[in-house]
Amino acid sequence: MKLRKVTAASAAALVLALTATACGGDDSKDDTGSSSSSGGSGGKIKVGIKYDQPGLGLKKPDGSFAGFDVDVATYVAKQLGYKPDQIEFVETKSADRENALARGDVKFIAATYSINDERKQKVDFAGPYLLAHQDLLIKSDSDISKATDLNGKKLCSVTGSTSAQNVQKSIAPKANLKEYSSYSECIAGLQSGAVDAVTTDDSILAGFASQDQYKGKFKLAGLKLSNENYGVGVKKGDSATVDKINKALEQMVSDGSWQKAVDANLGPADYKNEPAPKIGVIVPNAS
Repeated sequence: MKLRKVTAASAAALVLALTATACGGDDSKDDTGSSSSSGGSGGKIKVGIKYDQPGLGLKKPDGSFAGFDVDVATYVAKQLGYKPDQIEFVETKSADRENALARGDVKFIAATYSINDERKQKVDFAGPYLLAHQDLLIKSDSDISKATDLNGKKLCSVTGSTSAQNVQKSIAPKANLKEYSSYSECIAGLQSGAVDAVTTDDSILAGFASQDQYKGKFKLAGLKLSNENYGVGVKKGDSATVDKINKALEQMVSDGSWQKAVDANLGPADYKNEPAPKIGVIVPNAS
């Protein structure tokens, strides 16, 4: 009889433990970078951005974040039901963006993420929300004036970026391409003379050129080497989130917040932005 009482008590305790575990499971992190599956009510959302791109995605010395992509991400997250203090920005470098979404490290990525066919095989995109163009950043006294001048020159870009791929395939096949882990490293190389030019999107280059320590030292070559349609990356198959983000982007444009963010973040560099693109309309590169 004593054995039966102990067994019954143990069974009851086990049932209670299992019930408590099941009830508490709703607050755990899901596979999309959110700590709550019921919107922003008491939960957190993880959003991928760049940490080293002035004017677009920059982590400042005080730990705060600034830039056009940051403003876009914050606006979108708000429309998804999250307040600013519920947003956790996660650094996502170019080479790791697809993996970060596949692993569920973040809910979405707003990080100068150009939409292309190869990437669409791995992730889904909302947008586009900005049309940029690949360009060159060179020293103010540089004699580089066209793409073919890069042949034989030391050119820097970031590992995994479409800019590096464009250079290797068609722009200047004979350029000595240097691939670094960040654009800030490329800019430092340009300043020291380790490289002759840096190539990426004009929006990114304008952000660096406008920094106080670089004013007057660099210039944009003014070449539209490609069309870069920036999209918001989402985990493959998450069409519901794509639809919500597209609606948020449309609202951001219609209420004037989009242009305000462009002017505030890229205006100081005299950046001539293209009009806000229409959702789902990709501007192709010239054939």
